[in-house]
Amino acid sequence: MSCGWVRASWSIWAAVTAAVLAVSTGCTPVPQPTGPPSPTTLNVTTSLDEFANKMLDAGAPAVLVQAKMRGEEWSRAYGVRSLESEEPARIGDRVWVGSVTKSFVAVSVLKLVAEGRLGLEDHVSQILPEVESLLRPPEQVTVRQLLQHRSGMPDYVIPMLQQGSLREVFDTPLSHTERLALAGTQKWERKLAQGIEYSNSNYVALGLIVERLRARPIGDVLRTDIVEPLNLKGTAMTQPGPAPGDMVHGYITVFGERRDVSSIEMLVGSPDGGLISTVGDMNTFYSALLRGQLLPLALVAEMQSPPYARFGLGIGRWNDTCTNNFYYGHGGDLPGYGTFSVSSADGSRQVSMSLTHPPGPFGVRDNGIVGEMSETVVEALNAAC
Repeated sequence: MSCGWVRASWSIWAAVTAAVLAVSTGCTPVPQPTGPPSPTTLNVTTSLDEFANKMLDAGAPAVLVQAKMRGEEWSRAYGVRSLESEEPARIGDRVWVGSVTKSFVAVSVLKLVAEGRLGLEDHVSQILPEVESLLRPPEQVTVRQLLQHRSGMPDYVIPMLQQGSLREVFDTPLSHTERLALAGTQKWERKLAQGIEYSNSNYVALGLIVERLRARPIGDVLRTDIVEPLNLKGTAMTQPGPAPGDMVHGYITVFGERRDVSSIEMLVGSPDGGLISTVGDMNTFYSALLRGQLLPLALVAEMQSPPYARFGLGIGRWNDTCTNNFYYGHGGDLPGYGTFSVSSADGSRQVSMSLTHPPGPFGVRDNGIVGEMSETVVEALNAAC
């Protein structure tokens, strides 16, 4: 067999990802160099290479990584595209990116703000009156609170998983309204001081707001707002049916039997985790965003606020000790897949990494791999000032 390559707790499955069973694939990396790195870039890539090989040794079918350091680029693909074909993974292969989707949706929300069609302090129920009947909020919540996970809205994921067998849940598509209805089966508690309380339902509601105001599906809006202007060839909202041919296949085990999860109907079109993308596209996206190529810089600053919070409006924040500033990006964790993408505030230093988890049983606990990935990436960037 040949191989090719947030704290990311902000993910669609942060509370429901499987515990890992280490299953060795016997892979050795197939390097895809893009040129000799400078000493600074080498400091970054050595740590990333070590992490990738550690994951392969633990049974990860594939790891993909792209680092960009002040104009230099380093990319690697390790492992196989699928365990069935054993075809080597390629750096341009697509993966589920989970909650990285939220950053894309946040951009489309803020484009509406830039156009004057939406306000950050607008009450959500004014745009989505069904929120009142489906979720019974204890008080009015704003668009800003949804973006920053400060609404207190219950998460729909656990109730969704209780709707039937794992196969039935995975194979059942859901509308945005059905996701919110599942969230509404839990009581929305009022808190005297509502802090950040991560809930995927917030971004389902935001996706529905975008669709309501644009009169188009969220996937179409993301395409015209972001994908086409940036020429992101590998990024799209998922569609029903088999996975694309250039998709890296992820796996879980169910009662000891390995299951391919490269196509999951319940995630199709989901504003909180339904995108597929590539490590290169994610780097392009976050660099363009932070440089003001997608939104006015005043709204980029809003995304980065408040300065003391770990999570802004659709993006997470990590300390950049090289500049006494911050890295911005997002992590994503789904059954079979993990992703972390982060960029310096000026868009000049970036790393995006995705992997397919070692096949293991689906459960209710985070396996910690994406958290370890994010720590590795941030430490590597901070060690290469």
